[in-house]
Amino acid sequence: MNLDHVFMCGHPALDFAATLRARRTARFEMFATPDRLDAWYVESGIVDSVSPARQADVRRATAVREAVYQLITARRLGTDFDDEALAVLNDAARRAPAAPQLTHAGRWTAATQREALSTVARHAVELLSGPDVPLFKECGNPECTRVYIDRSRGGRRQWCGMESCGNRVKAAAYRARRKTVAAG
Repeated sequence: MNLDHVFMCGHPALDFAATLRARRTARFEMFATPDRLDAWYVESGIVDSVSPARQADVRRATAVREAVYQLITARRLGTDFDDEALAVLNDAARRAPAAPQLTHAGRWTAATQREALSTVARHAVELLSGPDVPLFKECGNPECTRVYIDRSRGGRRQWCGMESCGNRVKAAAYRARRKTVAAG
């Protein structure tokens, strides 16, 4: 299992929506294969183990992800929710979620694909109806479409992550300034 999913948005539903990267440009799909979906559920901490995904599970998860992204965007921009996106999210949230169990070793959550997806959908419902909505921001990197919760002092955070987008944008601005100085 590759451990290369990124969780920097401040909430599992936002991180789930961010699994389609660079939506405005190159569009990089993190759920390219069923095992990548399985890896996301486990790496995110939603579950400790999940039944192996099939292509139909990936299609279902990406449909929910796109609905979540549409609803997050609507909430962030202060516009009305799309009825179809609401129906997709609510249908997934209505299903039984993953149920944690107590074992001799501690808490363990094993899930089917539908249970894991329902758990993510329920996280999205709570997020989109909760107190963090005014803190939603989209990353300041024009190529990045991650939405995150800005809990920074004064609400001044500009990037989904400094180590990724922040450094990239600042380095590009520095190179542009150096090029201008050298040309002038």
